[in-house]
Amino acid sequence: MNPEFAEFRRGVIRPGECIKEGWALIKDQYWLFFGISIVGMLIAGAFAIVLMGPMMVGIFICLLQRQRNQPVDFGMLFKGFDLFVQGLVVTVLKMIPTFVLLVPYYIIVVVTMFATIPRSGNPPAQESQRLVFSFVGLELLFFAGIMIVTIIVEIFFMLAYPLVADRRMSGLDAVKLSFRAAKANLGGIIGLLLLNGVFGFIGFLCCIIGLYFYLPVAFASHVVAYRRIFPDMGSSLPSPPPPPGNWA
Repeated sequence: MNPEFAEFRRGVIRPGECIKEGWALIKDQYWLFFGISIVGMLIAGAFAIVLMGPMMVGIFICLLQRQRNQPVDFGMLFKGFDLFVQGLVVTVLKMIPTFVLLVPYYIIVVVTMFATIPRSGNPPAQESQRLVFSFVGLELLFFAGIMIVTIIVEIFFMLAYPLVADRRMSGLDAVKLSFRAAKANLGGIIGLLLLNGVFGFIGFLCCIIGLYFYLPVAFASHVVAYRRIFPDMGSSLPSPPPPPGNWA
């Protein structure tokens, strides 16, 4: 990897400012970005692992284009397919922790089922009650584990898709750099995710659809946070050397 591509800023995330700047970034074209976000997530959700990557990369391509004050159109969402493999690699790596958690969960479910098979001498009602409590406890533990793993994954993968969209990095390199940069900006990223989560929950309480209206603002806040950590390479790369033979 180019060493310059690995440079990033530390401790630069202010959650409230990122959300405010994210709204300012898209408010003049809110409905365009609303459509981009909703269609992108619907396609990603319908085809899960396969199309999640290119759709997320496409959303961030659009937002980064807007951030550079360049024109954005709806079709730009599908430019994420130009980076299909990179986006797919990020998605697969992002889902590995969840699958790792699912395997022991299903093993425990099977063991619990055999352990709670009714035994002779016990009243059927007692056995049923024990079975219900066992599965409820198991589901609560699994839900808590999934929530914890999801939060941790979101923290350390938050910058991976924008890195693919902005710097055309390989999926693996984007994930590695996202981990390093997230660790260096841990407090700010956690704060941003929590604040977006609060606003998203408020939107969910507003007849559920409010969550969808907030979605483009959440994506925009991520782009603002990303750019604070990773400055635009166009403004920071050194000038190219003069052509051979021209030493003026």
